[in-house]
Amino acid sequence: MNDKPLSGKLALVTGASRGIGAATAEALAKAGAHVILVARSSAALEEIEERIHQAGGSATIAPLDLTEGEGIGKLAAAVAERWEKLDILMLNAAMLGSLSPVQDIDAKEYARVLTLNVAANQALIAAFDPMLRRAQGDVIAVTSSVGHVPRAFWGAYGSSKAALENLLLTYADETQTVGKIRVHVIDPGATRTRMRALAFPGEEPEDVKPPEVVAEFILNRLLSDAPTGEMVRVNG
Repeated sequence: MNDKPLSGKLALVTGASRGIGAATAEALAKAGAHVILVARSSAALEEIEERIHQAGGSATIAPLDLTEGEGIGKLAAAVAERWEKLDILMLNAAMLGSLSPVQDIDAKEYARVLTLNVAANQALIAAFDPMLRRAQGDVIAVTSSVGHVPRAFWGAYGSSKAALENLLLTYADETQTVGKIRVHVIDPGATRTRMRALAFPGEEPEDVKPPEVVAEFILNRLLSDAPTGEMVRVNG
């Protein structure tokens, strides 16, 4: 059995400094991919990069605030200078924002949530679409159950994930025959992350699954013949 099934592949993971992003980046690197790690914190990215290298994998860090100016375009240009195609784009970076009734949502914070959770992901798709088409690659977007099952006080975050789901499933419909990109919308379910701890401060972390379970699910889906345009939930 090939223990490096992603050998020669290039992956880019946003929100790669912790949680699901970090765990998936490590899983992809272990499977042989070279992983571009994107997040705001250089120090945190360097820790993940070092872990990947110590495990025999390869990675490149790309510190970037996805909500700022022309950063995404510059990142795509830099990647395109070094590599011909992008095999895997994982859209994981997100902001929870405050949990509040709809009428009390802070407009400025809501704008930041929508910018990171939706607009930045569209910008990443736009910037990397040519490289993804050359690879006939995979796009993974991490969503939440509140994107399709409304929950009181989660209106800001939930509506951003609903928009993300619609955007990605539309992209799947557009590229299933032209470009042949596979799009996977993943609802990780309850997972032991910093965002989960902020949302559920009274919950025992050990009561929910670690991010490595989600990472393994994503890797297995990438290696399968799963179709494009599906939204799937990680149970466990």
